[in-house]
This record gives sequence, structure tokens and C-alpha cells, in this order.
Amino acid sequence: MKAVLCSEPGGAEVLRIGEVAQPSPGAGQVLVRVIATSVNRPDIVQREGNYPPPEGDSEILGLEVAGTIEQIGEAVTGWSVGDRIMTLVGGGGYAEFAVAYADHLMPIPESMSFEEAACVCETYITAYLNVFMIGGLQDGDSVMLHGGGGGVNTAAVQLCRALITDVRIIVTASPAKLERVKALGVDHVIGYKTQDFAEEVRRYTDRRGVQVILDHIGAAYLASNMKSLAVGGRLVVIGVTGGIKAELNLALMMVKRQQIIGSVLRSRPVSEKAAIVAGFSKVVLPLLAQREIVPLVYKVYALDDVARAQRDMEASAHFGKIVLSVQGEG
Repeated sequence: MKAVLCSEPGGAEVLRIGEVAQPSPGAGQVLVRVIATSVNRPDIVQREGNYPPPEGDSEILGLEVAGTIEQIGEAVTGWSVGDRIMTLVGGGGYAEFAVAYADHLMPIPESMSFEEAACVCETYITAYLNVFMIGGLQDGDSVMLHGGGGGVNTAAVQLCRALITDVRIIVTASPAKLERVKALGVDHVIGYKTQDFAEEVRRYTDRRGVQVILDHIGAAYLASNMKSLAVGGRLVVIGVTGGIKAELNLALMMVKRQQIIGSVLRSRPVSEKAAIVAGFSKVVLPLLAQREIVPLVYKVYALDDVARAQRDMEASAHFGKIVLSVQGEG
């Protein structure tokens, strides 16, 4: 099968299209004919040599796919060859075929294209898991989302608007994306390059702070994030693009009863991912089917243009998700 290969760590130029053996599904797995996949920030980190796949998963890049079931492994029930599905994968999405666990599959609603479906699993599940299941966002809360027009951030904004009646959404963004972020239904947008977001949050919330923060920056934002949290607030860290080490005032954290929670989706056990997918399917999948939530597709590239697609992400040129079209439904 055709796949994107990465023979050594480096920039987007190390990516090439090549031929590799087609995988076979094991017990509890299916083989997916990949019609579309998407580019996610962890793909770039892996390409650079800093994010190896979990043991037993494909070393090919790609964490989510949309396509049809090509083959069913042993002990799989409830699915048939030809079913339209979207799913998380531990690796292998940048290829014509990928292996996925049956417990991680979700049906693609008839109202949704394969390109839209390729945007759902990594970013919307990540946003739902960390803002709602872990962060515990509820009516009357305020939330701050870092990431401007990135896939997880735009998904989180949509989920907050769809699932919470009374919520104030604050987003940090670059100057070029302020207006587009605002148009998503955000209550307050902070230009992080020109404004101190901690001071701006305190001003906007009358010094109360926010109950939940979703952060992918890490160390560089830690002090300001803690200043932005309300009493009893939760900081959920899902990335460390801004470093891994920072000083923390533990006494202030204790007095304010704040929590810092680290969270990664990819390395979780198969059974944990299955439970997360099941919860997401119950709550969010109906909203996607009814198009109350519509994935934001920034641009669709052919698989052969994968290097250009990743450079778009590295330049933060995108707003929403970057999709790779792999092959037709056939």
C-alpha cells in the first residue's frame, strides 16, 4: 500500500511517499480503507523524533482516519465490511489502509463527508475529554482556551456552545485570527502577543478568574495560567510546546484549592480509549449527525502534498483542521 514514510527525524522535507506492506487486523481489530485523515500537531512532533507511537502501534504518522471497513478481525461484532467509520488510531493514518480497534470506531453520520469525519476523533474527542470529562466544565463557569484557530481549540469552542447553556468562553489568539475566533461565538478574545492574558482574564471576570483552562503551551504559560484560575479552578495541560519546566507557587495553589492536571490521549490503554469514545459517541455524535456541530475544514490536500500540509500547520496558517485526502471510497 501507499503510505507517508519518514526515514529520519527532521523537517517536512524528510516526508516521502513510498510502498509498505498492508497491515492485517488482529483480534478485536478491523482494517480500514482510509479515505481521509488529518494533520495534527503530534504528527509534527513525531516527525521531529520526539513523540514515538505506543508499543505495538504503527510508526507511520497519523492519529485519526475516516473510511470504510475493509476487513474484520476475530472477535469483532456489530460491524460489517463496507461500513463508513471514523476512528482514533495509535499510528498509521497517513496510509491507504490502517488497523483500528473495533471499540474505538464510530459510525460516520450520513450528513457528514469523509473529509469532515477525518477531523473529529483526535481534536473533538481531545476537547471533550479535557474540558468536560476531566475539566468538569458546567453551567455558570468560565473557560479559557489557548490555541486561537487550532483544531482542538475550535472544537472546544463549538462543544462549549453546544453543550453548556450558560458559559463564558475566553480564547487567546494571534492578531490575524482574532476576528475569526470571535465569529465562532467566543465571548472574549485576547491577543496574546500584545496583551497580558492573566491580567485581561482578571479584568474580564471581575478578578474571579476562570474555572477551567485548556492549555497546550506548558511551562511558558504556567505562572499566568495559575493567576487566571479561580478558586477551585482546574488547569488541564495537554501539550508542552512552551517547555516542560517552570516554577510554581505551591502555597498559593493550596490556598486557592487549584488543580493542575496532565492529560494525553494517545498513550492511554485501549480500554480507557474505548470508554472515552463511548462517552463521546453518546453525547456529541448526535450533534454532529444533526449538524449542530460542523467540523471546520481549513483545507484538503492530496496525500502527496503532505509536506505542504504540515508546513501550513507549522506556520499556524490554518483555522480549523488540515485534511489529507488519501483515496476514493472505491
